[in-house]
Amino acid sequence: MAIQKNVKIKNRKARFEYEILDTFTAGIVLRGTEIKAIREGKASIAESFCEFSNGELFVINMTVQEYSHASNFSHAPKSERKLLLNRSELKKLEKEVKNSGFTIIPLLLFTNDKGLAKLEIALSRGKKEYDKRQVIKERDSKKQLSRIKKAFNN
Repeated sequence: MAIQKNVKIKNRKARFEYEILDTFTAGIVLRGTEIKAIREGKASIAESFCEFSNGELFVINMTVQEYSHASNFSHAPKSERKLLLNRSELKKLEKEVKNSGFTIIPLLLFTNDKGLAKLEIALSRGKKEYDKRQVIKERDSKKQLSRIKKAFNN
């Protein structure tokens, strides 16, 4: 598989499952061949979330598959990875998570112009079942409306 210049790996379920309140861009501490595997597009943030440990933020359950050209010293696919944010951002996020019961979820894993891996994270609140049903209704009505418009224009 060829190495891509710009990688954008999205968490597609995040906006459906959670109500996004605020977003931040964080750097990721990677080891060994993880950045090469990410540049190959062999990563997933679908089931991942973020947790605080000793005042530092870690992304849990993010999968980075093993690099295809690596020797026998490769990385663990589902290890915890430290996120890099400003101290003020970390304090704000930690306060919100502890006091309000919000969740921090990754939305987008991408590489910037310098080739560094970044993670866009969001402070969010889980949606209730009826909120999700409302989103599905709105989506279906938009589809029907566009079909009607398309049929009317032809």
